[in-house]
Amino acid sequence: MKFVVVDASVAVKWLLPQQPEEADVDKALQLLQAVSRQDVRLLQPPHFLAELMGVVVRLAPDHAARLFTAVQHLEISVVDSAAVYQTAMRLSRELKHHLFDTLYHAAALETSDVVLITADAAYYRKAVDIGKIVLLQDYLAT
Repeated sequence: MKFVVVDASVAVKWLLPQQPEEADVDKALQLLQAVSRQDVRLLQPPHFLAELMGVVVRLAPDHAARLFTAVQHLEISVVDSAAVYQTAMRLSRELKHHLFDTLYHAAALETSDVVLITADAAYYRKAVDIGKIVLLQDYLAT
């Protein structure tokens, strides 16, 4: 079984696949199917649900309660340690990027055999050399 961290840029595609600005929805849904089959398990930093639902409430307020319930049915383990926060703060400072984004990456970096899957190309470009990060468009769930 694989363990992955996905950021809100990927998870929002699961909940709102019909949004016209969402690219790579098919890959995101393939990943979600792997999670549903328990071929892939999710690890997340503590703010994942709040960030994801913040996007959902803004884009689809009438559906937010139902989508929140759907997310709660996913088996998500929270990675919440001082090491994750320390790494995220260092990445935020070094990459000059928002801490919420670096928390996802830090959760992957501080956990063995885990990778961050993101659709955030801007963050990916800044962080690719650090490792343990894959663009959704390049990720193949097997």
